[in-house]
Amino acid sequence: MSISLAKHRITIEGGKNLSFVKSSNIGGKLDPRFLVIHYTAGQSAGAAVSWLASRESNASAHVVIGRDGSITQMVPFNRVAYHTGPSSWDGIQGLSPFSIGFELDNAGRLKRVGNSWVSWFGRAYPDDEVLVATHKHDKAEYGWHTYTEDQIQAALELGAILFSRYKLLDVIGHDDISPRRKWDPGPAFPMQSFRSKLIGRKLEAPPILETTRTLHVRSGPGFKFRKILDKPLPEQTCIEILRRKEVWCFVDVLGEFEGDMDIQGWVHSRHLNNKEINEAIKRIGGDKQ
Repeated sequence: MSISLAKHRITIEGGKNLSFVKSSNIGGKLDPRFLVIHYTAGQSAGAAVSWLASRESNASAHVVIGRDGSITQMVPFNRVAYHTGPSSWDGIQGLSPFSIGFELDNAGRLKRVGNSWVSWFGRAYPDDEVLVATHKHDKAEYGWHTYTEDQIQAALELGAILFSRYKLLDVIGHDDISPRRKWDPGPAFPMQSFRSKLIGRKLEAPPILETTRTLHVRSGPGFKFRKILDKPLPEQTCIEILRRKEVWCFVDVLGEFEGDMDIQGWVHSRHLNNKEINEAIKRIGGDKQ
């Protein structure tokens, strides 16, 4: 498949549009900054398209990607699709006006019933289509419907074009921007390698550092953002840097702190034991936290 864009719609060679089914739920002008990945948690791509096209759903996505790699566009890439709901990321509240949404046909989280893995709508899936794993925002182990190679490849090809055309900043999951409310795309989606291929970074092994003094974790990259913990992280806490924005780092706190095993947020990078970061911070300045 050779994908290109014309007037914010997907085209293939010869200028013919790929399948376009207009959603009834389209907003105003989009300010595209992120690509958000979802799973449909449904029976088929066709069922997802029908639902998202209806006014009754009160939701939409820019594209739905079938398990065979087929793509159905539902909203032009310069218009808002209602795919995130209540969400926050990088200091932004409500991501729909700032993101492009991919829905991948996938049954989502599965439960073990007897000898089968069963979806919420009652369909059983064979073991070779299921990954048994614990979600990063959960402590219980579930089955997760796996994605197909055709799906991932189609998402990568289209994603690369969108990153180039709209200068997107990052690709994130629905579970990143709405943690514990949403679970998609889940642990079966290869987010690290997918992100690495789209934004040209080697994120498979993010740097793990220690704090050199107590350090507050905040909801956004700045002192104006609230502290998400009652207490600061103690000295020598191990953290994993996921992203950087000037003097701030978005981190994952490794291990358990105050009874919580899943803490992510922004920290000022002055007090991290990393020579490269500290030298950059000295040039920029700023030491309060």
